[in-house]
Amino acid sequence: MRALVIEDFDALRLAVVDALDQLGWAVDATGDGKEGLWYAKGTDYDVIVLDLMLPGMPGLDVLRQLRSGGGNSPVLILSAKDGVQDRVDGLDAGADDYLIKPFAVEELQARVRSLVRRRSPNRSPEVCIGTMAIDRSRRRVTSANRPIELTPREYAILEFLVLRQGEVVSRTSIWDHVYSFNDDGQSNVVDVYISSLRRKLECHGEPRIIHTRRGHGYILEPEGSQ
Repeated sequence: MRALVIEDFDALRLAVVDALDQLGWAVDATGDGKEGLWYAKGTDYDVIVLDLMLPGMPGLDVLRQLRSGGGNSPVLILSAKDGVQDRVDGLDAGADDYLIKPFAVEELQARVRSLVRRRSPNRSPEVCIGTMAIDRSRRRVTSANRPIELTPREYAILEFLVLRQGEVVSRTSIWDHVYSFNDDGQSNVVDVYISSLRRKLECHGEPRIIHTRRGHGYILEPEGSQ
């Protein structure tokens, strides 16, 4: 998953980035409203975390311009403004959720996970595909009822494929959604992670659920349904 954080208070911005990084997400961040809008228009983010009082351009203007331009990434507003009208204005401008400062990191993480689930055809936090089960609220994965230990990056890639179950997903799309602009890696890094995921999910002879479409990318579906 990939997120954008637009927050001008350095300490809070770093804290939010760290909270999302703990989820294994790729995170881009800026403290300027205009730069944030530039980021938001150029990338299909899974979630945008947006402050309201920003230099360069106020948060509500960022949100309105994003929505008027067709941007549909889920937006979570972070704000110290806790009045009813403030929340109404934010939601009416196109926000999907509104979180008042100060907040608990666990609540922030839960809210962004919820926003991601809303974009999925299957909004349940628990998804079963073949012998694999993934609990997206607890970030737990099992295969044939055995727990599978995944790194944050492996989990992020698996979750991205789960949200697009039955679709062919290109390597470029996977890269774009799990790596930030500041990340640097080898050209075959996605293939390396897919190979590791397969090894862990199939370690006891379970049927394959991540399949290669040569020249196109990967598709997640139970074996035999292709």
